Amino acid sequence: MSAGLTQSFAADYVSGPFEKSRAYSTAVVTDGGHMVFLAGEGGNRDANGKDISNDLDAQIELIFSNFSKTLKKAGGTNADITTMTVFIKDEKDGDTFVKLRKKYFPDGNYPASSLITIKDLAQPGWKIEIEGVAVVGDKCRTGQCVSAN
Repeated sequence: MSAGLTQSFAADYVSGPFEKSRAYSTAVVTDGGHMVFLAGEGGNRDANGKDISNDLDAQIELIFSNFSKTLKKAGGTNADITTMTVFIKDEKDGDTFVKLRKKYFPDGNYPASSLITIKDLAQPGWKIEIEGVAVVGDKCRTGQCVSAN
């Protein structure tokens, strides 16, 4: 494995110190497996029906919880997410999102990611929406993945 690549349970992650500090990878290399496309998630109500409008932290928790449930049905986990596109309404929320995303990838192997500030989201009260792609069951799980070189 070359400099800049780290071996992980699910894939090779290409990143450096800056990328790690911002909780993303410049590239994620997988080998085989099944791609799972995660539709954009957001929300104004948590799993208990509590109003979480305009609560960024609670909305992020809801999104990753929903991703987890979807990926479980596909045989995977949030650790299988290889790329995500994150839409936020307020650029000031970017640093908060980065900090909170680290919680969902505790091994430090982050998805390739884009963080985009936009004017509006699908529903009033949404502060964030995230869509992603996961690769479940790739060869890297058994240590047989092809290096990015």
